[in-house]
Amino acid sequence: MLGARGGWQAFRRCASLPRAQRAVRLRVREALEAREPASEVKVQGWVRSVRSQKEVLFLHINDGSSLENLQVVADPSLENRDLTFGSAVEVQGKLVKSPHRMQNMELKAETIRVVGPCDTWSFPLKMKERHPLEYVRQFPHLRCRNNTLGSLLRIRSEATAAIHSFFQDNGYVHIHTPIITSNDCEGAGELFQIETPNEARESAEKTHFFNVPAFLTVSGQLHLEVMAGAFTHVFTFGPTFRAENSQSRRHLAEFYMVEAELSFTESLQDIMQVMEDLFKTVTSTVLSKCPRDVELFHKYIAPTQKDRLEQVLKNKFVTISYNEAVEILKQASQTFAFKPEWGSDLQTEHEKYLVKHCGEVPVFVINYPYDLKPFYMRDNEDGPQHTVAAVDLLVPGIGELCGGSLREERLPFLESRLQRLGLADAYQWYLDLRKFGSVPHGGFGMGFERYLQYILGVDNIKDVIPFPRFSHSCLL
Repeated sequence: MLGARGGWQAFRRCASLPRAQRAVRLRVREALEAREPASEVKVQGWVRSVRSQKEVLFLHINDGSSLENLQVVADPSLENRDLTFGSAVEVQGKLVKSPHRMQNMELKAETIRVVGPCDTWSFPLKMKERHPLEYVRQFPHLRCRNNTLGSLLRIRSEATAAIHSFFQDNGYVHIHTPIITSNDCEGAGELFQIETPNEARESAEKTHFFNVPAFLTVSGQLHLEVMAGAFTHVFTFGPTFRAENSQSRRHLAEFYMVEAELSFTESLQDIMQVMEDLFKTVTSTVLSKCPRDVELFHKYIAPTQKDRLEQVLKNKFVTISYNEAVEILKQASQTFAFKPEWGSDLQTEHEKYLVKHCGEVPVFVINYPYDLKPFYMRDNEDGPQHTVAAVDLLVPGIGELCGGSLREERLPFLESRLQRLGLADAYQWYLDLRKFGSVPHGGFGMGFERYLQYILGVDNIKDVIPFPRFSHSCLL
């Protein structure tokens, strides 16, 4: 009996076929996890190493299902000139116990078919070389075949599933918010405007394709607020776009954002608790389901990150007010490039210092100045330093990871602020939400790539995306 459920099911499906067609297709991971030998097994993948001896031929193959390779043992007569590093193969044979202490099972090959040869001379990835991330970044179309990027993509997949599970287990409804929108979610970031070729050539006075200017979304928040008028808990998880001309290690033009809205909540603490629970639940899931993949990053890229992450998961996140944050920064012995002053936004250097000051654990900074934040954040009605019920979650080495707030549900307050900003007409629909069954509510957003960058200890955020679309070297 095979230990891997998928392999056993495949075996049962093949039981009624003629004997010559009974080979059970297994993934590399299923083969490695099998508890007992099996005959007539087929594995497909790419060759990671070839070693030919006088009496035996050794291959290591991988199909992306596991960081570990499956060892194939074959008669030297099965070797051919196309059986090289990087070639795609299909191997049939028997799954047997491996005498190697580092691997439970191996495949004793009866046939090896080269499905797709690989020119090893021109292939930029070389056998048994540990290519640095800077090198593989030059080959966005091939870098997924590198061990590090393969591990990253499996981690992304598990983290994505864990995020959906967290919200679904807690009663949230998943909403697909628009990617093309006329809503600029004022204050969220610079926008990419969408135009047809004809619009770009013709005068701005001509009619737009959508009759109004259209943009790639910078946030799904305002659309989620619409849905929060009918569902008490909603979330979205999709691509967002920021037209900020930055090539820094922290910024992307396209990235994924996790956003949630909670109705019937008057406490910023409720929002903060969901942020903390989401972070800890997803991280614990990733660590338990992808131990070898995460270990690769923590061993070779960020050797101290494992211990730091374990401490973060054990401890309660710290909370300080914006006022307290500014005072801490003013008293710091460190010299900042941007002088900390009340009423100014916190810069990355400030955020990193605050986390360090608080013991290298995540820090919630709450109650930001009224004039710093967008119109939709709830007025605290305090003074003389006027603030709103906003929160940012800062994490070690990164700075801001999440941002959220209570939303202004009181029509007179919201109407007054929109009028002062000259936005009342554009956001009439948003005011309508406050006229028909408005309730106290709030929400937050978390950058998915920044989250991955933090838990893995990766220095450059472009190394945690599948394709570096907007890089200097390649635009896919």
